[in-house]
Amino acid sequence: MTAPAPTVSNELKTLLRGVKLGRCLDTLPERLALAKQRGLSHHEFLELVLADEVTRRETSSASLRARTAGLDPDMTLENWDATTKVNYDHQTFDELCSLRFIDAGHNALILGPVGVGKTFMATALGHAAIRRRYSVSFCRADVLLKRLRASRLDNSHDAEIRKLLRVDLLLLDDFALQPFDALDTADIYELIVERHRMASTIVTSNREPVEWLAQMADPLLAQSAIDRLQSAAYEVILDGESYRQRQKPGLDTGTINPRPRRRRRPT
Repeated sequence: MTAPAPTVSNELKTLLRGVKLGRCLDTLPERLALAKQRGLSHHEFLELVLADEVTRRETSSASLRARTAGLDPDMTLENWDATTKVNYDHQTFDELCSLRFIDAGHNALILGPVGVGKTFMATALGHAAIRRRYSVSFCRADVLLKRLRASRLDNSHDAEIRKLLRVDLLLLDDFALQPFDALDTADIYELIVERHRMASTIVTSNREPVEWLAQMADPLLAQSAIDRLQSAAYEVILDGESYRQRQKPGLDTGTINPRPRRRRRPT
């Protein structure tokens, strides 16, 4: 017969909440039982309880920073479906997962056709960076450029640019799917040139870099920006069956699940 978990007195609950350790109560009965079973010393028990609290706080902090960065919470390395028939250079991706490219101020270009998981892969790297306490910002390229265009109207453009220049890892999704006008091209040029070798940028795109030049209004600025971006970038090219096909709904013999919230789709 399993012994009941030790009870926690109201006085101890009050004390823990008073020093803002109330979440320790979530696992404290189990930790008390474990301490008794293993004959842990006082300092070993205290270390175990505080380690739980540190893990909880780090997880909560990472989740908050990931939301602030605009990352889809489900697109993590742990959730990547390795059984999908998508081909890419695993050695290069493994190097990116080490995050050494961020310390070196290098970039990453994740390229390939629609649906193979480019956004998922970039977002997963963003989550890994968040956990290592790098600052991260994720945005679809066209949405970011619209925001920068709007910022010119209220004189906040310089402030917006400074935010983007300061971030350790900037993720630009769906880059160059639509033509860039003169203002868009100027903004892209400034971001890439000012971040060159100073901070890291990940770009995902259905187009090859040579096609980006034709999408930009000023050929000279375009050439200068793209040359800098590529010269400091790892390239991961994905090809194969659509990753999205693995996410299609199917028949379920069990109960019907409620409709999930809308999620950003991988590209």
